[in-house]
Amino acid sequence: MANLNPFPFIQEVRQEVSKVTWPSWKEVWITTAMVLLMVTMASIFFLLADIGIGWLIRRLLGL
Repeated sequence: MANLNPFPFIQEVRQEVSKVTWPSWKEVWITTAMVLLMVTMASIFFLLADIGIGWLIRRLLGL
């Protein structure tokens, strides 16, 4: 049967968390800005692709 005592588990979690290298606030902000920029660029690309494909299909079907 498994050990149901949560204290050793909490100690192990604290040990592992102490090993993590956390990013600085500057790194977090730069990464966040880059993600938002890439999402914006991808959104614009897919919007233009959708408009272009829709236009092409309307032309081909004569609508």
